[in-house]
Amino acid sequence: MWEAINSFLTTVDNLVWGVPLMVLIMAGGILLTARLGLLQIRRLPLALKWMFKNEEEGDGEISSFAALCTALSATIGTGNIVGVATAVCAGGPGALFWMILAAFFGMATKFSEGLLAVKYRVVAEDGHSLGGPFYYIEKGMGAKWKWLAKIFAFFGVCVGLFGIGTFSQVNGISSAVQNFFDPNKSNCVNIPFLGEYSWAVVISSLILAACVAAILIGGLKRIATVSQIIVPFMAVIYLIFSVALILLNITEIPAAIVTVVKGAFNPSAVTGGVVGTMIVSMQKGVARGIFSNEAGLGSAPIAAAAAQTKEPVRQGLVSMTGTFIDTIVICTMTGLSIVLTGAWQVEGLEGVQVTTYAFQHGLPIPGQVSAFVLMICLVFFAFTTILGWDYYSERCLEYLTNGHKKTILTYRWLYILAVFIGPYMTVSAVWTIADIFNGLMAIPNMIALFALSGVIVKETKAFFAAEKHKM
Repeated sequence: MWEAINSFLTTVDNLVWGVPLMVLIMAGGILLTARLGLLQIRRLPLALKWMFKNEEEGDGEISSFAALCTALSATIGTGNIVGVATAVCAGGPGALFWMILAAFFGMATKFSEGLLAVKYRVVAEDGHSLGGPFYYIEKGMGAKWKWLAKIFAFFGVCVGLFGIGTFSQVNGISSAVQNFFDPNKSNCVNIPFLGEYSWAVVISSLILAACVAAILIGGLKRIATVSQIIVPFMAVIYLIFSVALILLNITEIPAAIVTVVKGAFNPSAVTGGVVGTMIVSMQKGVARGIFSNEAGLGSAPIAAAAAQTKEPVRQGLVSMTGTFIDTIVICTMTGLSIVLTGAWQVEGLEGVQVTTYAFQHGLPIPGQVSAFVLMICLVFFAFTTILGWDYYSERCLEYLTNGHKKTILTYRWLYILAVFIGPYMTVSAVWTIADIFNGLMAIPNMIALFALSGVIVKETKAFFAAEKHKM
């Protein structure tokens, strides 16, 4: 039965993530990059400065940095560790090139999403801020486009419940825990209707579900508080180990870069024919890149709308740093580690095992230590992603139901249940489901970004003109 389901899901995935959607997302990023005059290069230093400097007297619920951390909590997850590995294994080293290129143009997309989120946000009756693609579609494009906003919100709920938010993250956590504590599956239990699973998987899923439940009940402020502590701390630890691996293999970097670039345009020359076409390499790189940094997906602006700021452009710049940190820094480190150590060529490895192999063979420390560090990073990255995506999907549901509290509370418990059953889904099915919903969610958001590109450019020019006068 699972084979038939996997086959069907793969067919749907290939249809959704075909050339048209990749062209739509890349074209949107290229258009916005051109119209904004390479803003992601010119304004990146300012964006990084404002990332830590909170705006005084801004409207909203949480600081700009807390909003960024909430967004990063949802983006820095298994995509950075497992997603990069699956992309390089399926699309060859060239997939990393397409991932970085998509992220570069995605920075302009993410800037635009953050700007529009703050510009068109609304304040609910209880005082919390609401914003995101559903509001900039409805208020920016006009009420006649409300149906498109509802489609986005529906897919947003699905991505949270069946895609990035739960199954893929929990699956990544349970795989990492099992690989470390019980790699040979020597301590197993037979679960009716599901099969035989390691006790490490069962116990980790119970602990995870309990921790998620404890934090989600506290709402956005508790999610933001946890994210502000965990995200920067774990990102720094992961980067220290990744940078150490790269520096210890520094003489191999030029050859690795050549392999990545050559693999992007002629994959068969690098993979020995395993990956035959540039389209496959591009598809895997772009899809996994978007899965990781979510530029064009429309998720991050939901968090950006809660930031304490009066300036849409300022928040757009802070949002833009999320894609830079997530993909251009962290995913590149992971990808280079995998290419440098040849982990992508080792047969029989899947998902997190590929990155674990890279760390174990690329660092001069005991394999158990590097495997433990990677497991801890993956667990916390994925844990914060679960929290961030609950917030996103609840806001989507709030828009769909006009804030019906019982429906949202029921959804929250369903979300916790999905976290609990996530480990028992197969790896390939999990990632395929996530890919499908990602793609479907991106379509209405990209339509809105094309339609409102004039508004984005006008707001940006007016903001920097006013800034010039202040100096």
